[in-house]
Amino acid sequence: MPSSATRAVSAPLDDVNASPVGDVLERARSGGRLDAADALVLLEATGDDRERLLDVASLLRDEGLRAAGRPGVLTYSRKVFIPLTTLCRDRCHYCVFVDTPGQLLKKSRPVFMSPEQVLAVARQGAALGCKEALLTLGDRPEDRWPEARAWLDEHGFASTLHYVAHVARLVTAETGLLAHANPGVMSADELRMLRPTSPSMGMMLETTSRDLFETPGRAHHLSPDKDPELRLRVIEDAGAARIPFTTGILVGIGETVRDRAESLVTLRDAHERHGHIQEVIVQNFRAKPRTAMQDAPDADLMEYATTVAAARVVMGARMRIQVPPNLSDTTEFDLLVRAGADDLGGVSPLTADHVNPERPWPHVDDLAARTAQLGFTLRERLTAHPEFVRDAATWIDPALHDAVAALRDPGTGLAAESAPAPPPATAAGRAADAPAPSRPGAGSPVPRLAARAAEDPLGLDDAEWVTLLEATATDLDALAGTADEVRRYTVGEAVSMVVNRNLTSSGFRRGGAAAADEFDLADAAAIARDAWELGASELCVQGILPATESPDSYPDIVRAIRSAAPGLHIHAFRPQDVVDLAERAGIGIDGALTVLREAGVDTVPGTGVKVLSERVRALVAPGDLAIDRWTDTITAAHRAGFRSTSVLFYGHVETAAERVAHLRGLRRIQDSTGGFAEFVPIPLPGPAGGVPLVPGRSGLDEHRAVVAVSRLLLSGSIPHIQIPWTRHGTETSAVLLRAGGDDLGGTLLDGRVRPETGIEYGLELPLPDAARLVRGLFRPFRQRSTDYREPPAGRKAALA
Repeated sequence: MPSSATRAVSAPLDDVNASPVGDVLERARSGGRLDAADALVLLEATGDDRERLLDVASLLRDEGLRAAGRPGVLTYSRKVFIPLTTLCRDRCHYCVFVDTPGQLLKKSRPVFMSPEQVLAVARQGAALGCKEALLTLGDRPEDRWPEARAWLDEHGFASTLHYVAHVARLVTAETGLLAHANPGVMSADELRMLRPTSPSMGMMLETTSRDLFETPGRAHHLSPDKDPELRLRVIEDAGAARIPFTTGILVGIGETVRDRAESLVTLRDAHERHGHIQEVIVQNFRAKPRTAMQDAPDADLMEYATTVAAARVVMGARMRIQVPPNLSDTTEFDLLVRAGADDLGGVSPLTADHVNPERPWPHVDDLAARTAQLGFTLRERLTAHPEFVRDAATWIDPALHDAVAALRDPGTGLAAESAPAPPPATAAGRAADAPAPSRPGAGSPVPRLAARAAEDPLGLDDAEWVTLLEATATDLDALAGTADEVRRYTVGEAVSMVVNRNLTSSGFRRGGAAAADEFDLADAAAIARDAWELGASELCVQGILPATESPDSYPDIVRAIRSAAPGLHIHAFRPQDVVDLAERAGIGIDGALTVLREAGVDTVPGTGVKVLSERVRALVAPGDLAIDRWTDTITAAHRAGFRSTSVLFYGHVETAAERVAHLRGLRRIQDSTGGFAEFVPIPLPGPAGGVPLVPGRSGLDEHRAVVAVSRLLLSGSIPHIQIPWTRHGTETSAVLLRAGGDDLGGTLLDGRVRPETGIEYGLELPLPDAARLVRGLFRPFRQRSTDYREPPAGRKAALA
């Protein structure tokens, strides 16, 4: 049941009617119907009045959940995000989702995702337990762009919305996922056409403000589909067509507080007429680079929370109020739950939020844990909310009854625990208007195998993966292109990088440094302060301590860093280092991990292994941990709550089959623990490395094959493929980012304090230089934290 996060109170609140806000709240608690003037009073609440508003919003939410038969249960939908096209006829001033045809050409991206590309994403999502396929796209691109019209004509579709219907049917027939269509403005006839393909649909109202639409320079100017009257007509038509509908408002795009009040009341009125609005999203504006509103401030947190609470009070106890969990940090999330939110929208274990690419989804397990700390239980729902699923005869088209029934929990109407599967009626075939996706023709098996791998990474055997690793010439181009498509439609377009510095702990000398690459505890503290002052968010520490140093020095180094720079993320100590601490201190692996956690380590490097093969280890790295020992230690670290990197050092004596076995081994660990945040394929340089699998194949092609196969084999498991720019240089790194890579690792600041103590001293890639490299690929660049989230407050650096 809800606990302290809601500040729940049981009786009418003390002094609830001691102010205009209190009077409105008392009428709302008594079942009174609020108007726009009342909503405005709530939205302008501050101080104690705001506290009362939050309390009443919590109470109403809890009453609504009890009435729905699921007290204390917050919901989310496990989904894949499918950006069917990024062309659009609108010009919203805050949007980074849309492209022009010229931009698509520069990025080598198609005008529309093909059915094969859609199914590749949907099948992977189904394998990860997703039940929703969110189809998002620009509004009517064919009305503005001849390229869109030509594609639709070539493929036999009268409009973009007819293609949406085709894809939605195909996804459900082939994977069992339920489509949620979010294609923008639709006519009444188009809504009726889509109803048999999607159990629910959606379109944000955003705002009723005509000023934002009509005034040059405002957020919606020159965007015909953002006419508030047009969008309200769509919401009304959806109600008349008996479609469970998701809508909502944006907070902070230049609208007035009165606009917010009128928007909420207008949505409430539409729902009262039709009963079809299944959730109201209250979404906070986040400024994005390379947009007209890039310098606009993000929505103020307290204004946002107040709007969430006002939405709850205006819409009433039974409405679902959604807040997107990736657009707020943990402390903000707590406040939003207190403000009456009860739904977290769609969260994907596979695909990025392509509309907000800088804001990664939270891990569902983390979200569930945080929800539990607030006194609630997190449960998965379907794309249509339980009230509509239970009354399927009214709200769900008969064509979808079997598909919905296959995924629903019959008792609650929430999602069943079983994974989706194609409905029995269509499992052996496809919907009548959904022809089988084409396959590459005869000849080389590589394009065909790559396409299969994109749809089902576990569907290839070892010999087939070896064939892909050994691809050359045009086959390799096809492989790299397919891998890059998988990257694009799962983790998204952004290339990321963290601002960090290295510190090699094997150079530690408690008695004082005698050489440039040595340091003591005072130096460690000074290095941390310096890195923080230079803008770093991470310090990476690794290396076995000299035998002459006490094992207590491992945690002592961490404590010195933490004391000097409390906000710095400490990414420290490989499995080999952890084992050294465990054995020399006599505390075991679990004891060593506990000591490091208590000292302040946040995440651990997953290095210290070349290939998961004892044959290879004996030949090239006999001093490394035995493979079983490394595996046990990294698994223990994950289970102790540490996330880590993972690596492959390639180009020496290993065979193609051993590379495949290594990737499969990492995937098995990930399946067990979920602890790998990224994978880094690292080529061995010099006379000991650089040995190609295919005689005569260039080094660049060797790297392209490894990156592409890594992306395909690890898809749906380890999300990020990091390109180690220190090994490749920037030119080759740019090429590898087109073969499935999405991350450049760290800037590796040398710093001003003992720079030689970093293992890759002398190599730096400042953020502005990395941003220029990525701009040449026509992809967005983002600074990240160690765990691939937004950098901590105050750590965001200028990129020019």
